[in-house]
Amino acid sequence: MPVLHGKKIFVTGGSRGIGASMVQVFAARGAQVAFSYSSREDAAQKLLSALPGEGHFCVQLNTSDESSVEKAISNVQEKWSEIDGLVNNAGVTRDGLLLRMKTQDFDDVIQTNLRGTFLVTRGFLKSMVKARKGSIVNITSVIGQTGNAGQANYAASKAGIEAFSRSLALEVASRGIRVNCIAPGFIATEMTDVLTEDQKKSIVDNIPMARIAAPEEVAAATSFLLSDDSKYITGHTLSVNGGLFMN
Repeated sequence: MPVLHGKKIFVTGGSRGIGASMVQVFAARGAQVAFSYSSREDAAQKLLSALPGEGHFCVQLNTSDESSVEKAISNVQEKWSEIDGLVNNAGVTRDGLLLRMKTQDFDDVIQTNLRGTFLVTRGFLKSMVKARKGSIVNITSVIGQTGNAGQANYAASKAGIEAFSRSLALEVASRGIRVNCIAPGFIATEMTDVLTEDQKKSIVDNIPMARIAAPEEVAAATSFLLSDDSKYITGHTLSVNGGLFMN
């Protein structure tokens, strides 16, 4: 099991879904964890109070708002002079066929998912370069690899994050900083809970491993890329999709 003992890790969008599982797994594996929430402070505080260990905290953050990003990063750096790991997990969807997609729906997804990853990463990068260490993990999606009808905006944002990550990995490898992606497939979260049984069966029928993943499985893979067990891996996208897409 990858050990994160003593590492300080910041997770965006960490109050629910896959992000909350990451926060729980990282803390259980010995890390000090800080995470962001967008609006539900009550949910964030509930998660925070249940974490094992000490030194954890949460901050409010809207990744589409540059001033919010700057404020959140400042709050983190007031408590921690440097971080060992950054997970860019926050994201939104605004699904719709392109012919009917509003410009605002396209912009919202790009601003939050892709531009938000840029803003948060840039904000922490200077301290990582100074420390000559760090692991950045960006959460993308199988949709960014395959495309999906009705999700052109989302697919573009996630594919863009992969290209962004490979480019950044080249820039900072000599400084001891690694940059990788996790591309989840269908994961059991609030988003899949609303699907009908027929819809879930249709999804599972296309997955070679014949099941939807638990969020803890994405968290475990992310934990590996944050740990020293992966210290010679950078510029890579690790798919966690049960064989749905193999590249």
